[in-house]
Amino acid sequence: MHLLQRLLHFVAMTVLAACFTGSAASAQGGEPIRIGLGMALTGPLAPNGKSALLAMKIWEEDSNAAGGLLGRPVKLVYYDDQSNPATVPGIYTKLIDLDKVDLIIGGYATNMLVPALPVVMQKRKLFLGLFGHVINDRFKYQRYFAIHPTGDNAKGAHTEQFFKLAMAQNPTPQTVAIAAADAEFAQTAADGAREHAKKAGLKIVYDSSYPPNLTDFVPVVRAIKAANPDLVVICSYPLDSVGMVLAVNEVGLKPKMIGGAMVGLQATAVKMRLGPLLNGFINYDFWLPVKSMVFPGTMELLGKYQARAAAEGVDPLGYYLAPWAYADLQVLGAAIAATKSLNDDRLADYIRQATFKTVIGDIKFGTNGEWAEPRVQLMQFQHIKGNSIDQFREMSTQVIIAPENYRSGDMIYPYAAAKD
Repeated sequence: MHLLQRLLHFVAMTVLAACFTGSAASAQGGEPIRIGLGMALTGPLAPNGKSALLAMKIWEEDSNAAGGLLGRPVKLVYYDDQSNPATVPGIYTKLIDLDKVDLIIGGYATNMLVPALPVVMQKRKLFLGLFGHVINDRFKYQRYFAIHPTGDNAKGAHTEQFFKLAMAQNPTPQTVAIAAADAEFAQTAADGAREHAKKAGLKIVYDSSYPPNLTDFVPVVRAIKAANPDLVVICSYPLDSVGMVLAVNEVGLKPKMIGGAMVGLQATAVKMRLGPLLNGFINYDFWLPVKSMVFPGTMELLGKYQARAAAEGVDPLGYYLAPWAYADLQVLGAAIAATKSLNDDRLADYIRQATFKTVIGDIKFGTNGEWAEPRVQLMQFQHIKGNSIDQFREMSTQVIIAPENYRSGDMIYPYAAAKD
């Protein structure tokens, strides 16, 4: 009898375990929801692209650990766009027509998103664009949404706080120089800078573009120095941002303020390479780990990201892109969960009117899929000594100086004072 009871108990526990196993499997069964994208994994945009992809993989893992979406696992399907816009239409055509992914999202950033949009529009797909700068002004595509906090006046968002702070100084600056790469983002940002300069009554004494493949910036900086501007606005991509900083220090250019819309200076590797040469530069940023910018889940994400960064060969801190790439998929995931659908039109309709809770705070979209309210910060590099990574983990070397509601410290003015 005792043996029979033990046998019955074993059979009951086995059946119970099978039921629990079956329940877990049925909670996330079927074919995965496949989300396709191109991403810069090689070429000049790769440092940011690889950082973004790691954060997206963490979202994929977190989502699946929580049961997936619509009772199905999620899976990212991605290809290297090589930082080359010419590869992008083919990648998205393949994802949609051959791979037949359920949904697509954009890669990084403006120059890679613009060539994707004609394909996306033809296929009538939902499209979230990571750091796409004013790309929908010309298209006005109703299924596009920018994961980029520049707001409806996106053209001038990167330099708006720069000009506001400059014109609050006493005496007020009188002249400005504008140098920009001959590329989509930089030219748009330069257009915004010209509008701000005109509004402020500043005289533009230098206004020139340089080719995207330029490597020697000394002649550019010498020409700016000859114009003797009070302010210098630079609109650049990562490699030329580095070249500009090096040339400014070599030539000894010392305006009252310098910086503005320099992509790449947010990357940890760039900060470590340039070290004290960055002191005094003022630049836009979208997120830094200051109290006003930490939201539920932010630090948990960065903990996971930083634990894997070395093995993945990506930015070791991830401040610039990781939270945004994760939030990109949080928006998409929340829309899928709320609508219980993978229909592009239904998802777009929901995203257009909803407010999303993410690791970068609340996101609500406005005109042309831009943010309803801008949230661009202006920061200044200060008191950098040497090239150690540790000084970039905390915020005494990277001070948010505007807008007021995110400010973490005061600007050192003029630029020359920050070099002492």
